[in-house]
Amino acid sequence: MTEDFYDRRANGVREPDPTLGRRPQRPLPQPTEQAVVEPLPPAPDEPPKHEQHSKPKRERVILNDPRRGAGTLRARVELEEQTSWGKLLVRDHLVKVQLRTALLLSLLVVVVFGSLPVLFYLLPGFSRLTLAGIPVPWLILGVLPFPFLFGVGLWYNRLAERNERAFVDMIEN
Repeated sequence: MTEDFYDRRANGVREPDPTLGRRPQRPLPQPTEQAVVEPLPPAPDEPPKHEQHSKPKRERVILNDPRRGAGTLRARVELEEQTSWGKLLVRDHLVKVQLRTALLLSLLVVVVFGSLPVLFYLLPGFSRLTLAGIPVPWLILGVLPFPFLFGVGLWYNRLAERNERAFVDMIEN
């Protein structure tokens, strides 16, 4: 047997080192002496007088909000992992509120622009008015819709952000 322990072969394949990946086991340190316990000095009879440079009182620092419960964490996890409950929560609350806001503002735009032909039909003299040589209906149909639509878009953006903040507040509380 001239082969080393690590060079043994099983079916022509070298066996791995049995100590590979293991930490060497060290013996635990044994106490050599007994611990010495010294008596404490007696407590002072009078409380110490407060000096000018006394140590500040210790305060406990709390890093998390104790009002947040497990429900908040669970709701956040459900939303982040996009589970069926999280999707249902988003669809039933946030999406419905955003859809309602979008439909109401689009209804406003349709009513305003839909009323213009009715206005021109009911008041034929209105369609003949001019302002600085430009017919008023051209100004109403060619210029005024753009600032109006821009304003409605800004309004929708603010409402959507407010709805999202309300949704986040609902989840956190």
